[in-house]
Amino acid sequence: MSAELLEQLNRFTRREHTEDEVYIFSVILCDNETDRDGERFSLKALEKMRELFVGKTGIFDHDAKSGNQNARIFSTELVTAEGRKTEAGEDYTCLRANAYMVRTSANEDLIREIDGGIKKEVSVSCMAEKRICSVCGADTKIKPCKHIAGRAYGGKKCHFILDGITDAYEWSFVAVPAQVNAGVTKRYGGAEEPSAEVCGGEVAESLYNELRSEIIRLAFLSGSGIDGKSLSAVMDRMSTDELVIMKKNFANKVPSSFGVQTRVQDDGANTSYKL
Repeated sequence: MSAELLEQLNRFTRREHTEDEVYIFSVILCDNETDRDGERFSLKALEKMRELFVGKTGIFDHDAKSGNQNARIFSTELVTAEGRKTEAGEDYTCLRANAYMVRTSANEDLIREIDGGIKKEVSVSCMAEKRICSVCGADTKIKPCKHIAGRAYGGKKCHFILDGITDAYEWSFVAVPAQVNAGVTKRYGGAEEPSAEVCGGEVAESLYNELRSEIIRLAFLSGSGIDGKSLSAVMDRMSTDELVIMKKNFANKVPSSFGVQTRVQDDGANTSYKL
C-alpha cells in the first residue's frame, strides 16, 4: 500500500490507521455501457458520480441499515479503455473506486470472500434527474415517449441515457447487478466485451411485454369489456409508467374471488435509480 493511498484513506478515519489495520480493495462501480435494463450513464453523469461517491458507504443488497455497513470509498477515478467501444459507439469508460475496511475478527470471512472472488458484483444507488431516449431525445422523466428499450428503430436499438446526477446514496454487494461489468477488481482491463444481446434491452423488453399481457388479462377479469386489440392500440401510445398505473387500476377492479397475482412489480413513487 502506498503512502498516498493510506493518506487518502485516513481522511475518513478519526485517527491515523496503519497499513496492517485496514484492508483495501478496488471496485468498478458502473460504466457507460448499456445495461440489462436498457439504460446507460452519460460520460457527464460518470464524472459527477466520480465526485459524489467519494466517502460513500458500502452495504449489502441496498439494505440501508447502519449495521449493514461494511466498507467505505476513499478515492475514485474514471478509466477509459482506448480502442474499446460501447454499444452506443463511445469509448468504454468506467468509474473505478478504492474502498477500505478496518480489519476485525467479524469481517475476516468477508475479506476472504472478496479475495476469493465470491463477493464481487456491485450495484450503485443514485439520483438521476434525466432519462433521455436515444431515439427521439425526449427526457422521459418530463415527457414520456413510446419507444421501448431494446427494440430497433431505424436500424438502431433503443436505450435510455441517465444524466443530471444530483446525489449518490450508496453502493452494494449484490448477486446480479444491472451493469454486467460492475464488480470488485484487482486492476482495470481483461474483461470480455459484453455482447449486445446481454447488454441491450432484451430483459427490459421482456418485462415490458409481460406488463402488457398482464394488463390485458386484468382488463378481462375486471369485466371492463375492452377487447384486447383495442387495448393494445391504446397501450402503444403509453409510457411504461402509464402502463403500470393502468395495471393497478384494472387490478383494483378485479373481484377478490379471482385471487389475482400480479407478476410485474414496481415501487410506486420511488424516483431513484438502483444500478
